[in-house]
Amino acid sequence: MNLIEESFQNREEQKKKRITTIILVAIILVVMIIIAIVSYLMYIKSTVMKLTLDGQANEKLKSLLVFENDGTIYAPIKEIASYFGYESYNGEYSEKSEEPSKCYVQSENEVANFELGQTKIYKLDLTQTSDDYEYVYTKRPVKAMNGVLYASTEALEKAFNISFEYDEAKNGITIFTMPYLSQYYTSKVLDYGYVELDDEFVNQKAILNNQLVVLKDKDKKQYGVIGVDGTVILEPKYDNITYLPNTGDFLVQTNHKVGIMSSSKETKVQIIYDNIELMDSDAGLYVAKKDNKYGVIDTKGNIKIYIENDDIGIDISKFSQNNVKNKYILVDNLIPVKKNKYWGLYDKNGNQVIEPKYDSLGYIASTNKDALNLLVIPNYNVLVACKDKKYTLINASGSERFAPVADDIYMTISGGKRHYYIAVNDQVIDAEEWLNKNGVTSKPNTTNQTKNTTTSDNTQDSTSNQENGERAESNREEEQQSDNENNENNYQSDNNGQNVEESHQEQNQQENQE
Repeated sequence: MNLIEESFQNREEQKKKRITTIILVAIILVVMIIIAIVSYLMYIKSTVMKLTLDGQANEKLKSLLVFENDGTIYAPIKEIASYFGYESYNGEYSEKSEEPSKCYVQSENEVANFELGQTKIYKLDLTQTSDDYEYVYTKRPVKAMNGVLYASTEALEKAFNISFEYDEAKNGITIFTMPYLSQYYTSKVLDYGYVELDDEFVNQKAILNNQLVVLKDKDKKQYGVIGVDGTVILEPKYDNITYLPNTGDFLVQTNHKVGIMSSSKETKVQIIYDNIELMDSDAGLYVAKKDNKYGVIDTKGNIKIYIENDDIGIDISKFSQNNVKNKYILVDNLIPVKKNKYWGLYDKNGNQVIEPKYDSLGYIASTNKDALNLLVIPNYNVLVACKDKKYTLINASGSERFAPVADDIYMTISGGKRHYYIAVNDQVIDAEEWLNKNGVTSKPNTTNQTKNTTTSDNTQDSTSNQENGERAESNREEEQQSDNENNENNYQSDNNGQNVEESHQEQNQQENQE
């Protein structure tokens, strides 16, 4: 081989090495680019929020959520209802309307009512025969955005019986409905050694508090409560157990007697009563029945009203148009109690404010075809009572606004608006006008104050102003009430109200003569 050929061969080899090096560098660059692209896509994917509903990704549901600057998450109530198995409607369940400032959602088991600007959600269990509503509170009020009602996720959890968890670190939202959780834990309880998970609707709610009402033995009716991990909370030895969602406690039954146990195994109410029913969760009161007599106890079993009465509470089904939600506490304070065929009234502290002397509470329409049954005039917090076939109005403190002299006190509905009337001595008086002129101040209509709010900021401002206004109004009412207490029986009526005053005086004269 000569020098020329050798030189040429060396150049070819060097050229091949350069090409190989270039190819290797190109491959490395391509791999690095691919890795960078994949990493970027993974990063982008990780920054996109994920939402799962009952284990399935749901982009449509995610798109309905609104994130506030303070971290609160809102969703449109009616639009989101169908995802949780509910139908949705305008207005209120008990009085159908198209009022846009109210809406309600309904499943086969329960109804939940929402109202603009309110933090109180009324719920009605359709699986029970009672017409009494329970209620829950939320930190954030219902608000409006572009004319649509929105609720916070806290409100959605309580209204729709769902579990809502937002993991900010993982940028993910996990939602479980109660039927899904019930089905999931049905198989779990078998592994824990129990026959079945109790399927009563109210007991299913315990799942949302990580508790399960279970049956150990069908023949012996051995009910107990366990945690979702199988740990025993209440031993399976009770004839029946009912979860109390408002307190998180359990109504337990054994040998035909009932009491209340806490999830920490504390006996809150001894198992000595024939029946216990929640009266009011705010007041922490229960109606207790023993030996066919009724009384009131608190959440610790202390007696507030002795168990010696024939009945407690009014049949509110007769007053469906009056929109009364609690048969046990009327006009926010009065507990109707029947003893020896007569009705009296106690306040929420257990003090008797009127001894049993009324034949009935409420007005039942009979001869007047336009009249509707009436129990309370809600905006004025007064209760209708009857004695010797004559009617009176009683305020929240238990004082009669006038003696029982009215022939009728009733309600009509015209154009969707309620009107209240007092009929006495062949004259018909507008009840609200009479109450206004005799020192009874109506409560502010919070719905009207807020119903035109359509944006987030405006709703919050309106709610804040509303609360301030209510406090100021409350102070004015207290001052007004104080001024009027000394003149409780000195009514200054105009010509329309003169008949009530005259009848009142006649009644007093008759009583003095007697």
